[in-house]
Amino acid sequence: MAREIRNIILLSHSGAGKTSLAEALLFKAGAIPRLGRVTEGSTTSDFEAEEVRRHISLSLSVLTFEWDDIRINLLDAPGYADFVGEVKAGLRAADAALLLVCAASGVEVGTEQVWGYLEEAGLPRIVVINKMDRENADFARTLEQVRERLSPQCHPINLPIGSQASLRAVVDLLSGQVPGGKGETPAEMADQIASSREKLLDAIAERDDALLAKYLEGSLTDEEMGTGLRAATLSGGIVPVLATSGLKEVGIESLLEAIKLYLPSPVKREPTLAKALGSGEEVPLRADPAGPLAVQAFKTSADPYVGRLTYLRVRSGTLSSDSMVQNASKGRTERVGQLYHMKGKAQEAVPELAAGDIGTVAKLAETATGETLCGRDRPLALEPIIFPAPIFSLAIQPKTKADLDKMMTALNRLCDEDHTLKVRKDTDTAETILWGMGEAHLDVAVEKMKRKFGAEVITSLPKVPYKETISVSTQVEYKHKKQTGGHGQYGHVLLELEPLPRGSGINFTERIVGGAVPRNYIPAVEKGVMEAVQEGGLAGYPIVDLRATLYDGSFHPVDSSDMAFKIAASHALRKGMGQAQPVLLEPIVNLKVTVPNSCTGDVIGDLNGKRARVLGMMPQGSYSVIEAQAPQAELLRYATDLRSITQGRGIYTVEFSHYEAVPAHVAQRIMAEAQKASEKA
Repeated sequence: MAREIRNIILLSHSGAGKTSLAEALLFKAGAIPRLGRVTEGSTTSDFEAEEVRRHISLSLSVLTFEWDDIRINLLDAPGYADFVGEVKAGLRAADAALLLVCAASGVEVGTEQVWGYLEEAGLPRIVVINKMDRENADFARTLEQVRERLSPQCHPINLPIGSQASLRAVVDLLSGQVPGGKGETPAEMADQIASSREKLLDAIAERDDALLAKYLEGSLTDEEMGTGLRAATLSGGIVPVLATSGLKEVGIESLLEAIKLYLPSPVKREPTLAKALGSGEEVPLRADPAGPLAVQAFKTSADPYVGRLTYLRVRSGTLSSDSMVQNASKGRTERVGQLYHMKGKAQEAVPELAAGDIGTVAKLAETATGETLCGRDRPLALEPIIFPAPIFSLAIQPKTKADLDKMMTALNRLCDEDHTLKVRKDTDTAETILWGMGEAHLDVAVEKMKRKFGAEVITSLPKVPYKETISVSTQVEYKHKKQTGGHGQYGHVLLELEPLPRGSGINFTERIVGGAVPRNYIPAVEKGVMEAVQEGGLAGYPIVDLRATLYDGSFHPVDSSDMAFKIAASHALRKGMGQAQPVLLEPIVNLKVTVPNSCTGDVIGDLNGKRARVLGMMPQGSYSVIEAQAPQAELLRYATDLRSITQGRGIYTVEFSHYEAVPAHVAQRIMAEAQKASEKA
């Protein structure tokens, strides 16, 4: 039984070799019998069908294994930016991180982004320069990039022997040895090793006065250097850098030892703050198996056959299989069934999960991602996980009638599993809108709906919810008169139409005197107005910000009816729209774009081309925040556009602001498109 735990999240830009490195770690630790390959779809962590097909990680997977009496819970997170929700979930469960950088590609956009997430979370980390066997791999060049673009506190603690095709081992800078007995250190590397070792020892000694004194005296032992390196790593003063090749299994043993020696166990982390329900008092929780129970669900996996699988991180106390606990977030009792350790999709049943550990449980009835499970005698709530708001949307509709019910079930299950997916019904356009972090994110969601839930859907860009209104007041008269044998139809109305301020909606009033229109027909007039409002007058879009006043009319004692007055009112409104200088309105959104300073000119130029109004720009270090207002119609693919302009470095948020008039030349095009769509329908 492992005495200590390490909870490590594996992060990188997409394609830096996380999954292959994780496979090599599992194989080296004896946790798997053979080394799987991403290209063959046989790795332990990429087990979903779409991950196998695309050869990339799409969801967070947990790999639990042991190395030298240490239990390592390795969280392999996707590197592709669209799946940032999985990264955020993994960061909440982890105590430290391995940040991979490809030795050939160097520091990429995703590397900088996840470094920022680690800074926000305050997690100790190790940088791993991976793929040292690749053509064009260059350890020194990549290390220089790491120091320039991430932190000057990044110091190598081993060096590769050879590179690219000649890579064969690594040498440890503290011991001067080649781990695993893989030969002697090449004589030609002696000066490089001595120089790198001296710089590392300088960095370690600088962070501790007692070590510095011993270092200057020349009496610093290897053990003291190791202790100093551990303390500096935990405090963030030093970020160790190691060289590896996952495919050639070089540097894997050194990395496992570094995880064991330099990254923290949960016991060494700062206490987690929980809130006592009722009193609201903040309670510091340490990773104590005997402490009050506090467990956070950090991920939910939805499967139509297995059911719901909930991933748990135990912050305090001990969670037992087949026990009753309380969901603090909802105040309901939850039955916990069999608990498991995970190795990809493989499950190992365990009797309990103690403080600091990570595991899963199936078929929780109440608990969703981010919620807290606690003891019923002492309810405690942990801070929920904050996921980024989705920014890219598609309209979806079932392919057949049979897919309709399946679609809604699938959408609910997917949104339960992934909190960066949102679904809503647009009441203006009657479309079902699926929101996510980008095109790839929604492509994967649509594929998963088909594969897991049998729901096939058709996707398209969402319709823009345009509106119509009038710009001047007018009076209009319409008489509906029809004789078809027997009772005829007669309804006669005079309406006054007035524009209202934006956001006022529709207002119907009447000022009939002398019974020109009997009181019992006035509700029918209002109904006719409201129906015509929905049909529009310019391009078939709903009318807003208008007051319609019934001020006169006439009736027939036999032929008048509710239907006749409703038809008359409807026609009167449509006729009046043509007289009152109608205007097409479009939704305007508030846009906040965060981009590197080097990209601000290109981004502002692109926004100007999208009819945006730039309201201001605020510098934030090497980035700038651009605030603007832009038409929603121009931003339907902005996630893709911004990623292209900034090479993936830009992010943005968007929220509805108001409606305003569409420029005349744009309105003509919109009306022509609406006419074509109407003719096709």
